[in-house]
Amino acid sequence: MSVVVLDTNALMMPVECGVRVFEELDRVVGDPTPVVPAATLAELERLSGAESGGTAASEETRAASVGLDLAGRCGVCETEATYADDAVVELAQADDVTHVVTNDRPLQERLADADVSVIRLRGRNKLAIT
Repeated sequence: MSVVVLDTNALMMPVECGVRVFEELDRVVGDPTPVVPAATLAELERLSGAESGGTAASEETRAASVGLDLAGRCGVCETEATYADDAVVELAQADDVTHVVTNDRPLQERLADADVSVIRLRGRNKLAIT
């Protein structure tokens, strides 16, 4: 079984890029176990305005709100890191993690340096392992 870490923008891809993230993960990896760091949930809450009781006004706010809903389909993992990208890297280095889903280029570079397999957007709305 493949354990796949999703970062903030991976969970926002359905709204921002039209990607059906979980269907694409099934296609690319086959029956993955998706997980998110707690720091990613905190970032999505902040971006969605959930912390302040805000409404979904902008595309980013709406995408973050959808991302929070999608995160409910993932296991939540605590990390020592409180910054979302640091938490993703920390989780990615665990023995059971096989891939990280992100479209964040600086994070992709950090993961490549750590020899972690990355799944990212390829084309308009498909995911691919890089």
